Amino acid sequence: MNGIGRHGRKAVAGVLAAALLAGCTVTPEPIAPEMTQARISADLARMFSNQEPVTGRLSLHEAMARAILYNLDGRLRTMEQALSQRQLDLSRWDMLPSLAASAGFVGRDNVSASSSENIATGTESLVPSTSTERNRRVADLNMSWNILDFGVSYVTAQQNADRSLIAAEQRRRVVHTIIQDVRSAYWRAVAAERVLSRIDPLMTRIETALASSAQIEQQQLRAPTEALTYRRGLLDALRQLQAQKRELRLAKTELAALINLRPGEDFTLEAPETQAALPPVTSTGEELEVLALANRPEVRELDYQTRISQKETRKALLRLLPGIELDLGAHYDSNKYLVNNDWADYGVKVTWNLLNILRIPGAMAVAEANEEVVDARRMAISMAVLAQVHVAQTNYDEARIQYQTARELADLDARILDQARAAAGTSMGELQVIQTELASVQSQLRRDLAFADANNAFGRLFLSIGADPLPEALDAPTVATLTQAIDRTETNWREGRPTFAPVPAAVDKPKLASAS
Repeated sequence: MNGIGRHGRKAVAGVLAAALLAGCTVTPEPIAPEMTQARISADLARMFSNQEPVTGRLSLHEAMARAILYNLDGRLRTMEQALSQRQLDLSRWDMLPSLAASAGFVGRDNVSASSSENIATGTESLVPSTSTERNRRVADLNMSWNILDFGVSYVTAQQNADRSLIAAEQRRRVVHTIIQDVRSAYWRAVAAERVLSRIDPLMTRIETALASSAQIEQQQLRAPTEALTYRRGLLDALRQLQAQKRELRLAKTELAALINLRPGEDFTLEAPETQAALPPVTSTGEELEVLALANRPEVRELDYQTRISQKETRKALLRLLPGIELDLGAHYDSNKYLVNNDWADYGVKVTWNLLNILRIPGAMAVAEANEEVVDARRMAISMAVLAQVHVAQTNYDEARIQYQTARELADLDARILDQARAAAGTSMGELQVIQTELASVQSQLRRDLAFADANNAFGRLFLSIGADPLPEALDAPTVATLTQAIDRTETNWREGRPTFAPVPAAVDKPKLASAS
């Protein structure tokens, strides 16, 4: 019977093993179409939910406020910053001792008994006896604290604190990029709206002139070469207008994506004055360099990364030291044979891998090399930042000059158009009027785009030195409050008073521009 029982147990074990193996078999299962459709519907609903609707004409600063609040890239960076802060809060718990509690029931199917044997004679010296009950209740509470692990955890918590600051700087950089992209797309969209209002009527006139030219050619009222040249001039003008219209209509779509409006949603823009004077830069290149190296998010991020690398060196040294572990425990056992059913124990233990002595030079070399890499990266980034500052300053100066030229050219072409309209009398003279009007439209577009480029260069100059479009923290910000804050910041910029996020050390902030 015992043999049969053993065979039976083997058979049961084999069946259980086969069932386990069958249960662990995994087959590929594609996502069902209805699940994909549900995901699409949910994503579309979430992408544009909890947003204030656009009412009235959209101003530049309101567009910037909407981009800060609703742009998906900005939301992602905000979530990453919050995640980094939570990781910092979690890492603080790693410095605490480990405290483990356990309780349960222990039993066996027979008595735990033993006997003794005389090692000299080999005879049994004690009849089988037991000192443990077959069923008993046990409970333990153990606390263990490794001082070396505490030191490593403390340094790691400091590194996580620096990483949370890095996440904040990365979010600053994303906000800077979004603001600049909105500024560029907004001014191009404004230029598009202004010019498109003149392009559509002009295209209608060209199509009418083309129909008239076809009749002139059929009736042979003009020489064939002259008629064909006239028709070709009209088609060339129409082609230019069609190309400009296609490019201009994309600017508004790009702006809508930046402020997270649903594609195809209609909205109108404010028409700011394009004759406004652009303030000159009054600061020296050296002053701008100091501001940039103190406030650019990329440089600050590498400052924190340098501290993280230095702390990594400290961690490498700590791991090579002996470990001191403190243990404290409280125990309970219901075993009736015990004299003391509950007791406490404690101990101190020192452990050290002696071969760590051989690792010290290598560990130090790796740590120092890591610090040198971070330092070299900071120097390279600093050099790039300095170059960007001087490029931004030069671009702004040149953009102001180009805008003045483009404005004068647009005014001149408008006067030429008035003269051409006054002198137009024949059907063939219509081509000259159309071509003159096309030149005027293009001059207006170049003027508006030059004004957009100058404003973009102005914003890029301030972002190149790390000035923040929204340095102040707002509680429960809305589109209205953010718009007002950005408007104040922009006014300060135009008056030569840039605002910066807080920095560890005070840096002189000279005036950059004068509104005069």
